[in-house]
Amino acid sequence: MIKVTLGNGEIKEFDAPLSAFDAARELGEAKTACAAEIDGKVCDLRTTLTDGCTVKFLTFEDEQGQRAFNHTASHVLAQAVKRLFPATKLAIGPAIENGFYYDFDTEEPFTTDTLAKIEAEMKKIVKESIRLEHFTMAPDEAIKYLEEQGEPYKVELCQEHAGKGEPISFYKQGEFTDLCAGPHLDSTGRIKGNGIKLMNVTGAYWRGDSSKKMLQRIYGTAFPKKDELDQYLNMLEE
Repeated sequence: MIKVTLGNGEIKEFDAPLSAFDAARELGEAKTACAAEIDGKVCDLRTTLTDGCTVKFLTFEDEQGQRAFNHTASHVLAQAVKRLFPATKLAIGPAIENGFYYDFDTEEPFTTDTLAKIEAEMKKIVKESIRLEHFTMAPDEAIKYLEEQGEPYKVELCQEHAGKGEPISFYKQGEFTDLCAGPHLDSTGRIKGNGIKLMNVTGAYWRGDSSKKMLQRIYGTAFPKKDELDQYLNMLEE
């Protein structure tokens, strides 16, 4: 038996240590929870709750919850690009204010028509409702894995973290795996296809360094509901 203090101050007892997501499910909050704040630290919903901890479930209405939502959307974007253009090399894909982006190294320039195809593939991935799985590797093992995958930008990032000696974090959804610290949603299906919109594509130097290669950056936005996306797009037009 463990005792956990909820965000509203209520103390809840659980039979055994469990993940934040399982706790949210028992409390009827799993459908809206995007991440968890455990003892003041923003964590993945897969994080185990222990006796005496305090947890607050973060939704899309919370800044960090929204970032987890958009970060997952960026992985859906990258998975869609890799499905359509397998030779593409992945760079970085963070959540940003009101959306996300992902940088790609590809010989084929992305156009408006290309974005439409990628967005359609993203909606397929969302419909597949693929479960996201988190795992770690030892630094040397992670670098070797990324080299075998032919992802030079990820290798560079991994080498930077390897010096710390800490396990390297990955997230996997179906056939797609990405170097990432998270946090993320539990499933691609949480995003909803009618709430996704790819906005534009621009050039971006790797690591913001003009001496390095110019990549293609796709910007997008995502919302839990279509009407929220529509409101956002209308606001931009106005």
